[in-house]
Amino acid sequence: MIDWEPIILTAKLALVTTTILLILSIPLAYWLATSTSKMKPIIETLVSMPLVLPPTVLGFYLLMVFSPGNTIGGWLLEYLGVQLIFSFSGLVIGSVIYSLPFMVNPIQSGLSSLPASLSEASYVLGKSRIKTLCRVLLPNIKPSLLTGIVLAFAHTIGEFGVVLMIGGNIPEKTKVVSIAIYDEVEALNYSNANTYSLLLFIITFVVLLTVYAINGGYLKRFWK
Repeated sequence: MIDWEPIILTAKLALVTTTILLILSIPLAYWLATSTSKMKPIIETLVSMPLVLPPTVLGFYLLMVFSPGNTIGGWLLEYLGVQLIFSFSGLVIGSVIYSLPFMVNPIQSGLSSLPASLSEASYVLGKSRIKTLCRVLLPNIKPSLLTGIVLAFAHTIGEFGVVLMIGGNIPEKTKVVSIAIYDEVEALNYSNANTYSLLLFIITFVVLLTVYAINGGYLKRFWK
């Protein structure tokens, strides 16, 4: 008999993280796609570092920064009453940072592929940069937006190193499915571990299959 709480917590974490990432990534990706600033390569490098950086490294530094024994963590706890380590809020922050490139990079690529004349025509018609982004550019990169959303969601579901370092293993609070699988294997409960793993496999497969089907136009052909 498996415990469904880790599955519910994982879904909640993925939904919250993906929503926050979408809000943060659109303006960041737009700036990266249009900026000529000398800081651009540095920002792009920082955004993409989670792609190659071991998750335990990121988790370790977040653990140190948010620890009540350090300046930032101590200030948050003393003045705001917020403790980010071993909490769901800490998991969200860690997941947002770790999954950031999976949302930013597809959106940036989509915006970079649009012709400059599209924005210029909007400006000529008197539209502001914000209106141009929201009403002209984003509707033209729906596949990129969908790809970013799906990749960020799927990546958050499968996180292990970061969530373990910053969240630990607290039932009904920070114990997500990846941690539950690890626990079951450690306890030699291979049946439960297999059930959790199979659920993650199916969810990830269905999510990725959906985005590829939509972007490839297969769903439209099927319904025709």
